[in-house]
Amino acid sequence: MHTVSELLNILILDQISEYSYKGNNETVGTPNVFGGQVLAQSINAAYNSVPNERVLHSLHSYFLEPGNLKLPIQFDVSIMRDGGSFSTRRVTATQEGKVIFILAASFHKVEEGYEHQVVMKKEIKQPDELLSWTDMLNQFGDFLPDHVKSFLRIPRPIEFKPTRVVNPLERKDLEPFSDIWFRFKSPDRDLSLAEKQQMLTYVSDYNILTTALNRHGSKAHFGNTQMASLDHSMWFFRDFDVDDWLLFSIDVPSTHGARGFSRGNIFTRDGKLIASVTQEGLMRPMKKK
Repeated sequence: MHTVSELLNILILDQISEYSYKGNNETVGTPNVFGGQVLAQSINAAYNSVPNERVLHSLHSYFLEPGNLKLPIQFDVSIMRDGGSFSTRRVTATQEGKVIFILAASFHKVEEGYEHQVVMKKEIKQPDELLSWTDMLNQFGDFLPDHVKSFLRIPRPIEFKPTRVVNPLERKDLEPFSDIWFRFKSPDRDLSLAEKQQMLTYVSDYNILTTALNRHGSKAHFGNTQMASLDHSMWFFRDFDVDDWLLFSIDVPSTHGARGFSRGNIFTRDGKLIASVTQEGLMRPMKKK
């Protein structure tokens, strides 16, 4: 995938019955289906059954089994409740009859209320000052491990620019946070809020679990640690411009018991908070054979 149009082609599902849908997969350089893809496809399925005036405000989900890239995914929507202000949906994702993912999502009619938000970090480097993943591959590719180069070579509909470049060959503990600018590539039409929320959900599964490795960088890395998303929650606050850079500011309050807990806020370039994310992931040290 290179563009927003290609991303939406993956996220928009084929209907197979009134509340059942089918979706296909696209690799992001990992051996299993990317969690952000299943999350966003589930939101697409849920939105299809919700009254038009209601907007997604939160989701909570669990990854139960690794998704097979070679198999389509079926998404079945259950209507849990349609109240005066809120609609709740449950989505179950399966492959060949096996449940791989479950999601609960809540939609709210648009209302006016009080306004408050946390402030984005000050004096943070701007995207024009930073290298993208593609820049890093072009400038440092000869010195990068093969698995890192293979991951960076995958074409993506998103451009990433981390504010701190971590040398994968330098094993040292880092502060448990990451700040990554990202921008969607080549949006060629006006997008609905539902489409933008699905795209934001997709990208929210990038970088959040890997940040949990930072504090243990002197001993933990992808070669000796089994990592997988376990759950993912997200809250949506405000609309945003899909053409501009967004900042994903992530911190890790705790790693314990072979699990890492990460949380993040997503801001517009001018500091407007548009969404918050939490995720717990598996961080299991591999035993030497």
